[in-house]
Amino acid sequence: MNALLLVFLGGALVTNGPETVNTQTAANTNVPLPTTTVVAQDPSGDEYRQILLDDDAAEKEILGWMDKSDAFAKAGGGDSKVTLNSKIQQRLDGIKKEYQDFIERHPKHVKIRLAYGSFLRDTHDDEGAFTQWDTARQLDPANPAAWDNLGNYYAFSSNAPVKKAFECYNKAIELNSGESVYYHNLAAVVYLFRKEAGDYYHLDEAQTFDKALALYRQAIKLDADNFVLLTDYAQAFYGTNPPRWQDGLAAWKEALRVAPDDGEKEGVYIHLARIHLKLGDLPEAKSDLAAVTNANYAELKTKLMSNLRAALDKTGTNAASPAAPTQVNEK
Repeated sequence: MNALLLVFLGGALVTNGPETVNTQTAANTNVPLPTTTVVAQDPSGDEYRQILLDDDAAEKEILGWMDKSDAFAKAGGGDSKVTLNSKIQQRLDGIKKEYQDFIERHPKHVKIRLAYGSFLRDTHDDEGAFTQWDTARQLDPANPAAWDNLGNYYAFSSNAPVKKAFECYNKAIELNSGESVYYHNLAAVVYLFRKEAGDYYHLDEAQTFDKALALYRQAIKLDADNFVLLTDYAQAFYGTNPPRWQDGLAAWKEALRVAPDDGEKEGVYIHLARIHLKLGDLPEAKSDLAAVTNANYAELKTKLMSNLRAALDKTGTNAASPAAPTQVNEK
């Protein structure tokens, strides 16, 4: 299920954090599917795959309903939120029943428990998700995806100790050291929970930053063209103490290399301009901002242009000071 769906239904997962690894995600990101001898001997593979397809189809259908509802609402019509929410819940209940019926008949099917756990997490049933993932771990302790998903639960559940997340991510990496997403998830949690990570690994603040950044770099080594991963890594340099602006600049330039479209590229240029301003590289900051024409970044661009003009005035280069922000194209 999609994060947009989560917001619509109410409640929230951690949004800027790492993606949940599950069999649904694996189908779309080349993450290897967890395997067990139980699943290999199970003749129900086609039914299992059909449930994943149904889950994916439901997500697309629901997002379509939401898009239409937004369009109708802007035009003064459309279903009320209560009506649409009920419609969505009925659709989700149908998928939930498919998972439950399958598990009742195949209780030792590890893959379906991983997928069902992710479905439950996406629909705000964290405890239900934990039950499925922990059952998958018990059925197949050598399955790294089960450990990784448990790490996500412990990291972002208010009722769970964060140190358990470090243990689970480390176990996932031990079982499969060639999977980028496991390093990515651990890096993000070490960065987000620096105090807890420092206590767990017996590191001071600077060493904890170093560990998080090293984990990010290992993830990038395994998945060098992953834009989300590269931007997460670049974002981390905003929090380092003391600031490491040159390293952050290099990280954002690498993210720019793999940006998938013009909108994402312009977002990176905003970050490049911000760091160039921090470094006092005013011509470079001006050039970065000139590359930003998307209306979505108009407010940020205006603020940075104001900062740039102030910096130029302070250096006595008023003649080179940029005029009012350039016209932003509507896209």
